Amino acid sequence: MAERDYYEVLGVARDASQGEIKKSYRKLAMKHHPDQNPDDPKAEEKFKEIGEAYEVISDEEKRAAYDRYGHAAFKSGGGGGGGGRGGFHDPMDIFSQVFGGGGGGSMFDDLFGGGGGRRRDRSGKKRGSDLRYDLEITLEEAAEGVEKELEIEKYASCGKCSGSGSKSGSAGTNTCSTCGGRGVVGQQRGIFIQQATCPDCRGAGQNIADPCGNCGGDGRKQAPERVSIRIPAGVDDGTRLRSTGKGDAGMRGGSAGDLYVFLHLRDHDVFQRDGDDLYCEVPLPFSTAALGGELEVPTLTGSATMKVPAGTQGGTTFRLRDRGMPALNGRGKGDLHVEVQVEVPTRLSSDQRERLEAFTESIGEKNSPVQESFFEKAKRFFDS
Repeated sequence: MAERDYYEVLGVARDASQGEIKKSYRKLAMKHHPDQNPDDPKAEEKFKEIGEAYEVISDEEKRAAYDRYGHAAFKSGGGGGGGGRGGFHDPMDIFSQVFGGGGGGSMFDDLFGGGGGRRRDRSGKKRGSDLRYDLEITLEEAAEGVEKELEIEKYASCGKCSGSGSKSGSAGTNTCSTCGGRGVVGQQRGIFIQQATCPDCRGAGQNIADPCGNCGGDGRKQAPERVSIRIPAGVDDGTRLRSTGKGDAGMRGGSAGDLYVFLHLRDHDVFQRDGDDLYCEVPLPFSTAALGGELEVPTLTGSATMKVPAGTQGGTTFRLRDRGMPALNGRGKGDLHVEVQVEVPTRLSSDQRERLEAFTESIGEKNSPVQESFFEKAKRFFDS
């Protein structure tokens, strides 16, 4: 196989970070692994090429040498690093190191955080799961801030054994024979290892010697709980709030997880939001547009009076400072942008029609700035 540029092999830029290099290698190695492509004779060679490229540019010293001398830096064993072809390691060893973290565990430990997804607190006990709650609020609530009470189905500490999981409270344990204390069980399927929480110890790795009859030794029971959460003024759609310790209780006295509340803003009948600014459309009477005057416009906190100059055209936008949403950091407010839409009368009496026709005739075309501007542009277009 012709020697291709290692950066090209991995599909990364020459200034790519180590994180980008590793991410690209993982994707390509999984795609071209021989076990994944038993009917493709070129897959093994491609897999080896990807492994060589990753071995070089994931190592700072080798990468520097390659950037300076190219493939010549690794001729005659110059690449160092032990056996294998041309001084390179076996690509299967590289694959195992990247996906297995070099610790003898599952090849996906590094990919998903290690330990089969078990999270421990400082005491070594299994921490409770974090929970997600999606909450819809109004634009007014987002502007003013509000306190909400949520009802959540979650694991709470068992009241009978005080969360220990032990009937006597001694919390004596034995290593789980099913998972050998790992908390997970797995089954090898080709290059994949499927892992699941151990059904006997429920991920704890230990079994209670005298389990509590109320919780079965878990130290927690599922039950509804009411949680109050304060929503600050200025939140936006997609804002995430965290309530520490309000997630699932940990097993057998482990610390509780957190509750994450994701906010969703209900569509408003009048206002549209863009950051801290608000936008709305307001009808403007024909007479006020022509003569000027005052116009009452809505705001989130009531109504406000806005001055409209004579001759205002439909589509004109006015800005009312500090009438928008408060900034989430508490520093000032956005603006309210009001676009006026001139109302044209649809039902005219005979007398009103005669008066309007007389008015139109009296002002003439020269007093119609928008129309005049349009025809001037049209004339230039056709004369060009």
